[in-house]
Amino acid sequence: MNRHAFVRFSGLLGIYLVVAIPFKAMNLIPGFTDVRPVQALGPVYAVFFGPVGCLAAACGNLAADAIDHALRWTSIAGFAANFLGPFSVWFLWKRVWRAPFALRTPRDLLRQCIAVFVCGLVSVAILAPAVAIIYPEVDISLFAWSVVGNTTAFPILLGIPLAILLQEEFGFTP
Repeated sequence: MNRHAFVRFSGLLGIYLVVAIPFKAMNLIPGFTDVRPVQALGPVYAVFFGPVGCLAAACGNLAADAIDHALRWTSIAGFAANFLGPFSVWFLWKRVWRAPFALRTPRDLLRQCIAVFVCGLVSVAILAPAVAIIYPEVDISLFAWSVVGNTTAFPILLGIPLAILLQEEFGFTP
């Protein structure tokens, strides 16, 4: 990672932690999942900063777990999910659709909603089996729904407006 990418990564990681830490107290399943508005940042990081943004989201999730004393074996799956989920958003826009990222038309908004839904599916496909295997006492259905809810609702309700703001008002280009 070159110096410029490291500086970008560090800044994104810092922002992630500032958003994540206050909500760690709002547990849905104590020690496993909480209300996570920070999930809105993963897809935004992915489209504007590519794999470096995805890595910042993954490391941010891991660091937030460590700060909250919630590191456990499933944190490895959390790292993978928080990298690969946003990476799927980047991959869809850059490699599958090969369309410039802009949320100006209904078609683009629909694409982003589809990308976010795929991100949620990737995340739950990684996290749910890990939690089910390592912690069979956890209600896996509730856990899976909380993951899907966090990884789709917040990126749509908060992430899309944030992406529009970054692109249209602050001139960020993916």
